[in-house]
Amino acid sequence: MQHRIVVLGAGYTGAVAAGRLAKRLHRQDVAITLVNPEPDFVERVRLHQVAAGQGLRPRPFGEMFARTGVALKLARVTAVDVDRKTVTVTAANGPEQEELEYDTLVYALGSGWNDGGVPGTAEHAHEVSSRPGALRLRDRLAALDAGRPVVVVGGGLTGLETATEIAEARPDLRIELAVRGALGDWLSDKGRTHLRKVADRLGITVHEHAAVTAVAADAVTIADGRAIPAEVTVWTTGFAVHPIAQATTLELTDRGQIVVDTTMRSVSHPDVYAVGDAAMAMGPNDKPLRMSCASGIPMAWQAADAIAARLTGAKVPHVSIRYFQQCVSLGRKEGLIQFVTADDRAKDSSLTGRPAALYKELICKGAAWGVANPTAGLPSRRRRVAGQQTHVHRTPVKAAA
Repeated sequence: MQHRIVVLGAGYTGAVAAGRLAKRLHRQDVAITLVNPEPDFVERVRLHQVAAGQGLRPRPFGEMFARTGVALKLARVTAVDVDRKTVTVTAANGPEQEELEYDTLVYALGSGWNDGGVPGTAEHAHEVSSRPGALRLRDRLAALDAGRPVVVVGGGLTGLETATEIAEARPDLRIELAVRGALGDWLSDKGRTHLRKVADRLGITVHEHAAVTAVAADAVTIADGRAIPAEVTVWTTGFAVHPIAQATTLELTDRGQIVVDTTMRSVSHPDVYAVGDAAMAMGPNDKPLRMSCASGIPMAWQAADAIAARLTGAKVPHVSIRYFQQCVSLGRKEGLIQFVTADDRAKDSSLTGRPAALYKELICKGAAWGVANPTAGLPSRRRRVAGQQTHVHRTPVKAAA
């Protein structure tokens, strides 16, 4: 009987995990099902470009997984029962429900935007953490007349990329950025200086130490009581994990992430693996890996290789996930590559300007290429399912950017 592997979610991590498993295990021995509500891959790291009106190349899963043995089920996950080892899904194009049984589950449902409970945010703000959200923002921006104010809330990577992308695409609008602390306060001195130069050149008004406490249809209110006019508010202050896991008996963190070991295996349910934003895994110096593509893709490699090893009786590899850089696009012509320590602290060195923009573009293209080529172009090594083994050896693997 085939070993049933169900992968939930086909973002970067879920798609990579499914494809890598198909490259590692013999088709006669396993049935791999990838559950996702959309038929094509969404490049989440480019959604700020979509919001600014740019089109992206379609990447259908039917082409990506052709002749791999991965079965794509277009459906939304509505429940997971880790004690019965079942997943309930609803068809993407109808109300029909189905229950899928699994022997091994890979949970990669990821995250969405987090309004932080700030009054008015859910009702009035836009988000760029999903394709529907980015498309709604694109349409709203297209309808704005010249001179209208757009406020981007959040000074992290998503906020910086969104504000600069819109400012470059729509120089006729008033783009403002509200950040809780100082602009780019996690960057090196060179990185902060470059960021300010780009913001000034693009005409972005930056409000520092301006935590937003309320959002209305035409303004945002900051902690000191001032109101900043906003025809459109874009909320980018962080991510919240998918809520499905919270209704299970899995061991979770306070944020709802699944607690995993170094092989991305649930510490409470050994037949469940979690990768990407859905999982809480530890990195260098016992710091939790941050929610990012840089963490998620190596986590997917590790989970897939660990599952394959345990099923075939091979040694279970351990991936030393570490960071090398943070890549920020600042429009299509500018960028910032902040080099970091293994545990993600800024070094003095950084790359700026046009070279950094090209570097970031290569990283984005490489991430999408990696989804379709989950073993990095190396030959497939499909093994027969034989038994389980738990020996561990360490193989350092570089994290994606």
